[in-house]
Amino acid sequence: MTNNTLKRVARATLGAAALVAVASAAQAEEELNLYNWGDYINPQVLTRFTEETGIKVNLDTYGSNEEMLAKIQAGATGYDIVFPSVHMHDIMFQLGLLEKTGIGSDPAFKNIDPQFIRAKTDPDAEYCLPYAWGTVGIAYNKQKVAEMTGWEDFFALADKGEKIILLDDLRETIGIGHIMNGTSVNSTDEAEIKAAADYILERKKNVTAFTYDSIPLVQSGDVAAAHWYVGANIFVQQAPDVLAYVIPEEGATMYQEDICVLASAPNKDNAKKFLQFYLQPEISALNVQQQLNGTPNLPARDLLPPEIANNESIYPPQNVMEKLQIFVDLGRDLQLYNSEWTRIKTAQ
Repeated sequence: MTNNTLKRVARATLGAAALVAVASAAQAEEELNLYNWGDYINPQVLTRFTEETGIKVNLDTYGSNEEMLAKIQAGATGYDIVFPSVHMHDIMFQLGLLEKTGIGSDPAFKNIDPQFIRAKTDPDAEYCLPYAWGTVGIAYNKQKVAEMTGWEDFFALADKGEKIILLDDLRETIGIGHIMNGTSVNSTDEAEIKAAADYILERKKNVTAFTYDSIPLVQSGDVAAAHWYVGANIFVQQAPDVLAYVIPEEGATMYQEDICVLASAPNKDNAKKFLQFYLQPEISALNVQQQLNGTPNLPARDLLPPEIANNESIYPPQNVMEKLQIFVDLGRDLQLYNSEWTRIKTAQ
């Protein structure tokens, strides 16, 4: 083989390699990997994003903020976007896990209600986009319970021999004790935290289980009522004669999740496109119609059907909103809650 032939072969080989590299890069650019709470996004939203951008979306799910953080910290790679609660948004920022996106400077960010820019570490929404919010109250079986107004009614059920369930979540469940004691769910006062835990401990004998998987049991009537999320309205909608959801009159917690791009994201540009895509009111409204939770996107609310927009268990009036508390990052003081949660879970 002559030198000229060798050079032609070499050029052809390099050219082919370059084409493969370009094709691989293009393929990478056409993917987006979401890591979200289980069943917490309308599949139609993902389909619409792919139709509009040509970007294939892969979805993996988690059951708690802690599970998600542990996986990311353990070195899980490939995820582009996560959906942390506000306090976890702050924690992940402090750990250097989030990518700056500049989403708060997008012209369409005017659609976002400013009261939902809650993360202390991201006051100008330079990193994450407020995604969804809702309350944590009580789902109950209407055939077992004539009326339910709040936590007092909930615990009274157990005294009458009915089964009740609490969430397997230290802050949500100890939070009920805080609410009933008139203290903050974000208290770092050791005595207040102990008193809140004592409130739950005194009633533990009447609690059937601590679990997230309670709705089927309430729906079947095996359990009368359960501590659960506003997403219970999805099941209420399917069986309105059987199920109901109520925000306790004594007060409750609320949650908010944000859409955040990971610093380790392999598809950062595609991830930023998704944040911009989700700013569209019709997309946020599409998600709400399937998830039945609140959206920070103000124009999206005008696109919702009346049965959702006027449902006070989804969009509560201001006097109810004022009784809702949202969790903040407690830093090292979270250990106080961990200790009390261990005491609750291990008590006989």
